[in-house]
Amino acid sequence: MAKTVRCISVDGTLTVTAIDSTDIIEKMRRIHGTSPVVSAALGRLMTAASMMGAVLKNEDCSVTLRIKGGGPAGTVMAVSDWQGNVRGFVQNPVVDLPLNSKGKLDVSGAVGTDGELTVIKDIGLKEPYVGQVPIVSGEIAEDITSYFFTSEQIPTVCALGVLVDRDITIKAAGGFLIQLLPTASDDTISAVERCIKDIEPVTAMLTAGMTPEDICRHALKEFDLEVLDSSEPEYRCNCSRERVEKALIGTGLVSLEEMAQDENTEVCCQFCNKKYNFTSNDIKKLIKEAGKK
Repeated sequence: MAKTVRCISVDGTLTVTAIDSTDIIEKMRRIHGTSPVVSAALGRLMTAASMMGAVLKNEDCSVTLRIKGGGPAGTVMAVSDWQGNVRGFVQNPVVDLPLNSKGKLDVSGAVGTDGELTVIKDIGLKEPYVGQVPIVSGEIAEDITSYFFTSEQIPTVCALGVLVDRDITIKAAGGFLIQLLPTASDDTISAVERCIKDIEPVTAMLTAGMTPEDICRHALKEFDLEVLDSSEPEYRCNCSRERVEKALIGTGLVSLEEMAQDENTEVCCQFCNKKYNFTSNDIKKLIKEAGKK
């Protein structure tokens, strides 16, 4: 079961969030049939989205991360609710690339580096907040760090990892997010830098049996931490027939009239692959509903 833990330093200078997202990313792999390098790319983005969603204030909030980098994986997207429940989508789930120069999965090569990371935060206001930054490396963690520094002016350390087993299942996945608060001093920054200088990869810590709380304390061993909260997020899609009907109506009368000519119309959710079937009569009812608006 996935788990997220959020902590704050006793001196009130920083927060740290850590997650074991292994089960979530394995479910994603099964749903989308991703190849190893795409599992790593989408898995990292979903892990980051889940941690970012876990700090939202109420149940109507959500955060969407979308990367369009021009790589063979195409668009990579993750959406999280306020509890860190997350879903993901990738345009091309099967990409095969040679290992990179470090002998690792070439996430940057799959994602691409010619494009932007877009962050959309719906926090209950009239319009969602939209931030966009150029892709730094395509390795995801560096791009998340760049987003926070550039768009939200929050000094951030982000670490993400997905370890794919030999049978292409997910052996370990997780991450941590350290963020400085306005009370942080130069001494705080120096201490964080010392703490993370030689820290192990997140997947190494997870496979060694460390919990998210262990990772928080290990990553910031010079700080006294208090646990703010914990949660057990999951891969969760919020699709429903009602939502699909609204989406179909949103395509317009001309599109609906074309669909009505077919005996059956099948709509597949891009996040969970659930299929919704509409007969010609179903579509005609939507046409009447659309005509009333």
